[in-house]
Amino acid sequence: MTLVELAFYFGLLSLISVGGLPAVMPEMQRYVIEVKAWLTPAEFIEAFAVGQAAPGPNVLVASLIGFKVAGLPGAVVALGAMCGPAAVLAWWVSELWDRFKDSPWRRALQRAIAPIVVGLIFSGGFVIATPGAIDWRLWLIAGASAATLLATRLNPLWMLAAGGAAGAVLLA
Repeated sequence: MTLVELAFYFGLLSLISVGGLPAVMPEMQRYVIEVKAWLTPAEFIEAFAVGQAAPGPNVLVASLIGFKVAGLPGAVVALGAMCGPAAVLAWWVSELWDRFKDSPWRRALQRAIAPIVVGLIFSGGFVIATPGAIDWRLWLIAGASAATLLATRLNPLWMLAAGGAAGAVLLA
């Protein structure tokens, strides 16, 4: 039953993850920690950090959650469910998107989706900055990282490493 739950849940997240995984992080955090208690807040943040630092797409966090829940089969099911439905939908929509490239509704849709995606990504950042209770030190690290990324062209992995080091110092 757990594998079916993983497949259904991550498949659903896959279909609504407009803007990538950060867009559904708040919902993933709520379900995985609060509803199912599969992970603790600290374990969720660790899985997210490893998923971000590992080479490849950031959806690897889904496989880490699946592994924690049901071992290797859980990792495969969660990752497949997170990637499969979105890939099929993107393939189908891309054909329509190309066919209507000069359509006014396509331009209107693109303008409408942009602020939604930005809001979803910011909500994902909020979840990462507040894994349990609100802590000013985590907000400080998140704010400094965001400001540095906006002001420079540093690779985000350096910010992840610096945030981890700052967290080790400030939260110890």
